[in-house]
Amino acid sequence: MLKGIIFDMDGVIIDSEPSHALAALDALKTLNVFAALDYPYGFIGSTTEHMLKTMIKDFHLDISVDDLHMRYKDCLASRINTEGYIPVPYVQQLIKHLHSQGFLLAIASSSTPEEIKSVANALDISTYFDKLVSGTTVANPKPAPDVFLKAVNELGLRIDECIIIEDSFNGVKAACAAGIPVVGYVNPNSGNQDLSKSEILIEGFEEIDSSFLNRIYQRFHNIPLTIADSKRLLIKEIPLEDIPLLFNMYRDPIVNKFLPQIQAVAHNSLEDFTEKHKAYIDSMYHFYGFGLWGVYLKDSGCFIGQCGFEQHLLDGEDVIELGFLLDSKYQGFGYGLEAVTAVINYANLSLDIKLISALTNPLNQASVSLLLKAGFRYIKTIMKDKEEYSLYTLTQ
Repeated sequence: MLKGIIFDMDGVIIDSEPSHALAALDALKTLNVFAALDYPYGFIGSTTEHMLKTMIKDFHLDISVDDLHMRYKDCLASRINTEGYIPVPYVQQLIKHLHSQGFLLAIASSSTPEEIKSVANALDISTYFDKLVSGTTVANPKPAPDVFLKAVNELGLRIDECIIIEDSFNGVKAACAAGIPVVGYVNPNSGNQDLSKSEILIEGFEEIDSSFLNRIYQRFHNIPLTIADSKRLLIKEIPLEDIPLLFNMYRDPIVNKFLPQIQAVAHNSLEDFTEKHKAYIDSMYHFYGFGLWGVYLKDSGCFIGQCGFEQHLLDGEDVIELGFLLDSKYQGFGYGLEAVTAVINYANLSLDIKLISALTNPLNQASVSLLLKAGFRYIKTIMKDKEEYSLYTLTQ
């Protein structure tokens, strides 16, 4: 269960990377050393001490780390006094939202403890964080996982209860080394960072919430996602242990009467069906973010059917097609319409799907009636795989 969210600071909470980079160049200029702007960007995600030691080595500087650090801090303070701390858009709202949802929050930054506290106080977010952890207090800086492991420990959590938000290559590498899923924030001011090892890349925080982070966390840990719920039903991804139930439902002649593609399953073995569904989980649930989900009774957890969306080629066009079917024992109780209504709402709110198609055998009066009650409109009759179908669409 996701319990803790760990934020990097520079480039995630504040847009400070340009200021840090320019301050490093300013410090070098005081020693008559002039470097290109991309040089300090190579240290994003690492500690200031590591950057300064490398600068002394790279430019053969006759100065101690402490003296160079003092020059760097003076240059950085001058820029902050002029520019202030610039918050990343919408991140403060996200922090407050996550705190209100009961998550434990930590900052795990390569900056010093004083700098982290100064930023948290300046942005008025210190009360929302349970722990502030500096990379200067651990043995190895990012890309080593030490600072993240310390943050997890100080929150009193396990690594399998946390998720990290980072904007740098070093930070993402550190998160992966810790075994913690990481959301990569593509901050244009953080330079050209390789965030490809992130679970997902985002370009802003305006549409990120606890549900989004929970989905990333569950996907990382292979936990089936709950898609929607209604008065009597839960719609969720079908786990591997429920595949035999799905297989038996497909073989029911009442269920597959109007579905020749489902009838073909009766000739497969359970082993073959299971292997195909494993691939389906990866290709549909994980890649597309939708598919045919399981329908479960809320009170008992009993599997009663399938409902959801698939992308199909229809008359030469890619369409999002609704699919639904119920175990014969649960037909006639209104569960089909309840499930369809729930997934349509999910498509509108979470998938931004505005046009939904549905195909049904014109002789399947129960299916036709359900589609009409759900708001679908008859379009035309088409031929598919030498079978006649009625095409219905719903525009949201």
